Amino acid sequence: MPDRASSPGAWVDTYDIRPAIPQDFETVLHHRRRMFEDMGFTDPPALEAMLASATPLLRRGLTDGTYRGWLVETPEEGIVAGGGVIILEFQSHPMDPVPRRAWVVNMFTEPGHRRRGLARRLMQAMLAWCRAEGMRFVYLHTSDEGRPLYEGIGFEATNEMRIAL
Repeated sequence: MPDRASSPGAWVDTYDIRPAIPQDFETVLHHRRRMFEDMGFTDPPALEAMLASATPLLRRGLTDGTYRGWLVETPEEGIVAGGGVIILEFQSHPMDPVPRRAWVVNMFTEPGHRRRGLARRLMQAMLAWCRAEGMRFVYLHTSDEGRPLYEGIGFEATNEMRIAL
């Protein structure tokens, strides 16, 4: 499916999706920070603390496969979007006997490349990988801006609840 270019009415597909590799670690951290900033989390010490605690998990995950990332890049600008799936050991359930869960994380598109279908293409790649891995469900948390995309793909709200401690 072609993506819309910057100029109105022009249709080109200059975007390629590729798997993230360990050398993409800094880009994945950048996407994680920018994702939270776009959702209104702008406290620098809190963002730095989050990145500090995420660093060993993402670094290990990119190496051992417990974090699978996908990146969108252009020949001209390099990486412009990305997202990933973390694989968590989890209690099985009568609806899902696999003791693993796939959570979508770190979805981010650079502002100049939004509204071109990149997040949808990333999600299609991630969901295809999850299907091939035998996952029955994929989970995510969403911003208000992202909700229509995920609902359009078929994600549904669940009965999860939480309490702040």
